[in-house]
Parts: sequence; structure tokens; C-alpha cells
Amino acid sequence: MCGIAGFAGRGAQDTLEKMTRSLVHRGPDGEGYFFDVKLSVGLGHRRLSIIDLEGGKQPIFNEDKSVAIVFNGEIYNFLDLRKDLESRHKFLTNSDTEVIIHLYEELGEGVFEKLNGMFAIAIYDFRKGKLILARDRIGKKPLYWGVFDNAIIFGSEIKALMQHPLFKKELDLESLNKYLSCDYVPTPASIWKNIYKLEPATYLVWQNGKIIKNSFWKPNFDVSRINFRDALRELDKRLNDSVRSRLISDVPLGIFLSGGIDSSTIAYYAQKNSKSPIKTFSVAFDEKSFDESAHARSVAKFLGTEHFEESFHSEDLLDLVPKMAELLDEPLADPSIFPTYLLSKFTKKNVTVALGGDGGDELFAGYPTFQADRLSGFYEKIPAAFRKNLIEKLISNLPVSDSNFSLDFKLKTFIKGFEVDKKYRHQRWLGSFSYGERPQLFRPEIWRQLENKNEYEEIDRYLNETKFIERGNALLYTYLRTYLMDQVLVKVDRASMFNSLEVRAPFLDYHLVDFVNSLPYNFKCHGWNTKYILKKLMAGKLPEEIIKRPKKGFGVPIGQWLKSELRDLMDYYLSEEKIKNSGLFNYEYVEKIKSEHLAGKKDNRKLLWNLLVFQMWQEKWYK
Repeated sequence: MCGIAGFAGRGAQDTLEKMTRSLVHRGPDGEGYFFDVKLSVGLGHRRLSIIDLEGGKQPIFNEDKSVAIVFNGEIYNFLDLRKDLESRHKFLTNSDTEVIIHLYEELGEGVFEKLNGMFAIAIYDFRKGKLILARDRIGKKPLYWGVFDNAIIFGSEIKALMQHPLFKKELDLESLNKYLSCDYVPTPASIWKNIYKLEPATYLVWQNGKIIKNSFWKPNFDVSRINFRDALRELDKRLNDSVRSRLISDVPLGIFLSGGIDSSTIAYYAQKNSKSPIKTFSVAFDEKSFDESAHARSVAKFLGTEHFEESFHSEDLLDLVPKMAELLDEPLADPSIFPTYLLSKFTKKNVTVALGGDGGDELFAGYPTFQADRLSGFYEKIPAAFRKNLIEKLISNLPVSDSNFSLDFKLKTFIKGFEVDKKYRHQRWLGSFSYGERPQLFRPEIWRQLENKNEYEEIDRYLNETKFIERGNALLYTYLRTYLMDQVLVKVDRASMFNSLEVRAPFLDYHLVDFVNSLPYNFKCHGWNTKYILKKLMAGKLPEEIIKRPKKGFGVPIGQWLKSELRDLMDYYLSEEKIKNSGLFNYEYVEKIKSEHLAGKKDNRKLLWNLLVFQMWQEKWYK
């Protein structure tokens, strides 16, 4: 697990070093560079040593030095691929990186179809004068790129690209509009103009000043006719294979254990495939409505793991808030990044690699929004006048609570989903500022540039890709390509890599993903039961109370903090001076939503946090 950076067409050795060293947190164990002054080609690498601790230094070249590679990630099937290549190639290392480069020699861009893992890859082919960038199927590893003055620059994080003199600081207003709606900037855009995230399962070829992009994988949603019993057996096999392959490491390894069914499932299969007790890690918090540590301890005891737990106080989380902008060079309004950061920091004290449960909710319809989706079918049948004049008025007047997923929060969020077209309902449930709120938030001259833009265009594109499959599975695909990729995985990547910890996600093995996607939706969301087939599979393998407990999430009491411990920070970043100086927002509206929240009239925690994160980002990276 590492960080990569580079350019082709224009650059210098010192620029390459600055770009690469901005990613030192991703790879504290070493650095490597290749720079060709005649070609103006640079490849940089920061290394977190996981496989072949001594021999896996990058960049790596093929035998005749005609191809070079830098690589961030892990290839889980590299040993099998290597066996086939050894008779035809001379290997100088035991790394997965060298397997990729020799496979490229034989297959060209077809190499990426053979790789099972998480990766961001840059290959330079000197014979053909082309740079190739590639990103894994699910978008687990980040890769940003941009073209300026007939040169391409790239890196694992935007902060690396910002070190290149060609980088231009131009805020992308359409991306800001989407961020305010979604809490993240959807792929392929970034918060900056002309800087992009490479799409998942995609490789980009830069040659002769031109770009060509191709996809090397599409998720399979062809519904299988498999019966439920056989599906259980196959799911068990694929989960076991996925976890077992991710236990390969030359450094200590452990499991993130929250006490939810996803991480507990990964812990079960990891322990099943280990001859000694595996190490599991969880964190405890003094705020009880947000603490899950007792459930994690229960699972650890049941499975017989070697369990590590560290307790934190609200102050520990609060101390991280001012560091948010340093951690995130693109705004991301997910406050669960703070407990994820603390868990990563604590885990790193003992191991260098951790397995997590990311992807379980998106594969098996695990979020409460999937139950809300079913409820909305009944709610739509109620006459609109009755809904708006009675039910929604009653819900709007419920007392505000700061508790995690309180009843008033869930009900008020539910009715917000009916402000938009049905196909955008889930994004509205998950996001922050609505289409009706953003004209009040933006200054009039800014909103005039945005009012006719579709902030949900990515949803339209993904639904169009799945227009011939059942609605439930199409919905899961949108989660896979939006909320999971651009929010959950970004949060985990930044929080873990800032602590130089590699996190692997067994649920996101593409063989497992393809199988689960092919199952009928009612195997996953059965009536009101979410994660139906996963819960059936784990019955008897985990404590019954873990399987039956409702989805909780890695919550943070942001609503309460904004009224107390974070009040001064909010007042500073959302002050009249700061808001007016940005030239983007209407201060009177910002003051209105702040006053409503502080007075307990409305729960505006998501709006205020979303805006606060952007203001902190802007001061750090834009101003």
C-alpha cells in the first residue's frame, strides 16, 4: 500500500520529488523515483512495505528497461499469475508489482482484466511513448489526473498534483453544487476544474498528447436462477476464499471489529483460516448512544480472537476536527471519518494491515434506506393532500433530538425523500442541501450558473447502465458507484493511510461482488429484512444478538457538538466575514440555519457540517 505520483510531457526532478513527498503518510517506509529529462516523464512512489519488504522497491522495470511501473495497492492473485509467467520472465523480486509489469509485456492493456485486487497503477511504455493509468474495479484506491499545456499529471491524492507548477487552482462550481447536495464530489469530477478522478475499472492511455479511456470490467447483474440453499453454499465459499486471499502479508495483520454483522463476518472467516487467534481491534466512546464496543467484545469472545480495545473521549474526536482539512484535500462531509481515524491510529500500533467490513451494506442492502424505500411504496398511496397537510406537518413539528438516528431525525429525513424525483430519493435521504435550499445558500450570481445543472447526473448514468435489470439490483449498483466509492471508501482510505495503515475489504472481491449482484434482490432485502441471505449464512456462526441487531453505523454527535464544543469553530468558519469573503454564499441564509439549530428549532446538523467542512477545506487549500 503506497502513494504514487508523476507526469508526462512537462516536469522536472524536483517537481517529481515534491509531488511524491506530499504523500509520505501513504508510504513512510521509503521512496523511489524515475525521471527522464528528454521525455519529461516522471514516476514517483512512496512505499508502505507489505509484500517483499526488501525487494519490492519502486519504480520497477522489466528486463530490458523498456517498461516502468509505480503501483499503489495489493494484487491478491499475484502468486498464481507469477507461476504462469516464471518460465518466460526473469523475476528479480517477490513483489506483486513485478508480476503486473511482466503481464503487461504479454497482454498490453489486457493485463488489468487479470488482476484481482485493489490498485492504482501508472505504467510508462518507452517503446510506444505512452503512459497508462488504471484503477481497480470497485474504485478502492484513489487516482487523480489532469491535463495542462499538453502535459498530464497524476497522483494518489490531489495534494500531489498541486505540487506541479502546471496545476491551476480553479474551483469547479458544478462540483461544489454536487458536494453540497451529496456530501462528496462524485466521480469522475473533483472539486477543482480540469482535475478528475479516474473512473473505476478503467484504464487511461496518454499518447501523442491524446487521451483514450477504456473500461475493463462491468458488474454482472444477470439474475441467476440459483435456489436459496445453493446460494448460501456459494456465498460461504466465496466469502471464505476472499478473506483467505487477503490474509497474505509479510507484516502483522488484524481485523477491524465494530460488532456489526459485516465486520463480524470478516472476523469469523479470518479466524476460520488462521491457526492461531487473530487480532481484532475496536474503539470505545464515552457517548453511549454512539458506542458499539460491548458488541465487539461479545463477538471477539465468541470467536476466540485476541482482542484489542482502546477507549476515547469526546475530546479525542474534537481534537481531530481542526485537522480535517489537512486530512482531506477534497471536501468530504462524513463525520465518521473521526472514529475511523482513531481506530486506524490505534490499530497501527499493533499491525500494518487490517481487514474491514466495507461493502457489506451496499451488496446486501443493509442501510435503513432500503427499508425506507419499501415503506415509501405504501406512503405514496396516501393522498398527497393528506400527507402534506397532516402527516408531514406533524413530523416537522416533532421535538429535535441530538441522539444518533433518533426517531425525529429518521422521520424528517424520510419525508425529505419526497421532494425529488423517485429515482433520486435515496441520494436525497443520504445527502444534505436540497434543490430548494441551495438557491437560498448560494449568492444569486452563483446560482444562476447552476440552477439548470443536474446535480444527480451520475445517478442517471448509472441507472441507464442498469435499465434492463430489476429495480432493487439497479438501486444497489448506484450505491456501489456513488455512496460506497465516493464517500465510504474515500473516508476509510484517507483515515487509514494518514496513519500508514493498509485496509483490505474482502466483501469487494470482484468474484464475490459479481455473485451477490447476480442474486435476486429479495435474497438481499426480504420484506423488511435487510442483509437477509448474509444473516441466514451467519446464523450459528456468530452470536444471535449480533445477527439480529439493527444497523447502527459509526456515529458522531455532531448535532450536539455544534451547539457546544464546536460552537466557536462553527462561529469562526461561518462568520459573516468568512462567508462574504468566499464570494459564494448568502450570509443571511447561513446565519438562519445556524440560529435554527442552536435554538433547537430545527436539526440542521447535516447542512451545517457540510458547509463547515467546505469552509475549512477552502481556507486550507484554496485561499
